[in-house]
Amino acid sequence: MAAEIVNPRSKNNTDQGGSAEPLDSFDPAFALHRGGKMAVQATVPIRDKDDLSLAYTPGVARVCTAIAENPELVDDYTWKSSVVAVVTDGTAVLGLGDIGPEASLPVMEGKAILFKQFGGVDAVPIALACTDVDEIIETVVRLAPSFGGVNLEDISAPRCFEIERRLQERLDIPVFHDDQHGTAVVTLAALRNAARLSGRAVGDLRAVISGAGAAGVAIAKMLVEAGIGDVAVTDRKGVVSRDRDDLTPVKRELAEFTNKAGISGTLETALDGADVFIGVSGGTVREEAVASMAKGAFVFAMANPNPEVHPEVAHKYAAVVATGRSDFPNQINNVLAFPGIFAGALQVRASRITEGMKIAAAEALAAVVGDDLAPDYVIPSPFDERVAPAVTAAVAAAARAEGVARR
Repeated sequence: MAAEIVNPRSKNNTDQGGSAEPLDSFDPAFALHRGGKMAVQATVPIRDKDDLSLAYTPGVARVCTAIAENPELVDDYTWKSSVVAVVTDGTAVLGLGDIGPEASLPVMEGKAILFKQFGGVDAVPIALACTDVDEIIETVVRLAPSFGGVNLEDISAPRCFEIERRLQERLDIPVFHDDQHGTAVVTLAALRNAARLSGRAVGDLRAVISGAGAAGVAIAKMLVEAGIGDVAVTDRKGVVSRDRDDLTPVKRELAEFTNKAGISGTLETALDGADVFIGVSGGTVREEAVASMAKGAFVFAMANPNPEVHPEVAHKYAAVVATGRSDFPNQINNVLAFPGIFAGALQVRASRITEGMKIAAAEALAAVVGDDLAPDYVIPSPFDERVAPAVTAAVAAAARAEGVARR
């Protein structure tokens, strides 16, 4: 029997439980989570001995033998080609930080049910009790035969970059770090529509990204790939630029393809005259800095739960405002991207997810808005039933065009 979760604020609460009040009794989040949020369900019936003999021995042996002789059959005769491993080490969970693998499981379960709900993709949460880069890579490589793709989740930067890169080099299935690429895809989609609304192209825009972690780096790369006019990325010490001697290898690479204008100094310096602010760092941007941006600017303040620029402030100066929150318009939500991206990749049994596939996902997502485009509607809702099919189809087509599809 599972140990009872108790209210830490209860006077009777002790580590031993006793008669303390269950957390379920006052917090609906705990009530929803009791027993977990997911389960394994059979897709075939076991009604009698004939069913049993087909689903298990002796019938299963014929399938095993066929796969042993032709390993590619595993995609046709198991769930491998439709299931994703959601892998974390618990070092960067939401805004909670390094809380460990056990505490990460509610988030990983949540991610798995989002895969199923919004993309029709089965997913299995895997929380690893190790944080060493080599150990994580070796563990995932050994688990990979069971899965059609790997979604890396809530692994701290800069380790996440190396882990993703090396896993993709060793595996022939898609490896996708959603904190990086999911955020970047949805951001680009919203930015394309904001630019369209204002009669500009992405190439006309100068953007400033606050945050040089996983999301900030990926967004910068995707904006450059999409033809942004210019983009500068800032960290705690200011603009990431070639003249700094304190950059990590990832930031040195970032400095090579960003900041064509050669801006140096603080975030506020970079924002002067900028067309776009993209916040993925937390903290607060002073109103004076927002006011210094170009007329008709876009403010995407995506820190959760507290945006870098509160929407009330942003709306004084910006033509389009987006956040990471669901209680404001234009939510930049990764669930708009990753279910469809994986569904498309798995559909064609892609060996990887390319930059072209991600750009295609962003374009398809932006196109869902269509003629309904408005300042408070530059990105669709996760509950818009057109989203996943559009992204899935675009990603599958891009995979075929780029030569990474295997069917």
